Amino acid sequence: MTPNSEDVAVNWLVEAGLRPTKQRVSLAELLVGDGNHRHVTAESLFDAAKTKGAAVSLATVYNTLRAFCEAGVLQEITVDGSKSYFDTNTHDHPHYFWEDSSRVTDAPSEQLVIQRLPEAPEGMEIASVDVVIRLRKI
Repeated sequence: MTPNSEDVAVNWLVEAGLRPTKQRVSLAELLVGDGNHRHVTAESLFDAAKTKGAAVSLATVYNTLRAFCEAGVLQEITVDGSKSYFDTNTHDHPHYFWEDSSRVTDAPSEQLVIQRLPEAPEGMEIASVDVVIRLRKI
């Protein structure tokens, strides 16, 4: 038997140690219910939830996205100081930011080569490196 999108969402939450509340399940279903990775903003997820008929506020969407990030099931991608995107693929990989459409997509990891990073300051370690490649039409 193939699990439905709600089952996938509930399992995703439970495996992350998150309580599957009605709002979380609704949002998780939109994020991972079909098994595909996606990049969303809080606003785009809120719009999708409204279209689906889910009773969630924009504040709930923001809080839920933060909880998902803290649980390690979403990765936050900050494009500039005012815009964050959330990725269901939490493995390290680079991203394209398409300036003309303000969207984020995965960039090919196998083509990225970082040969050397600066040393971390004393008492610190490098936790991760985020690569966002901005694209604009020529």
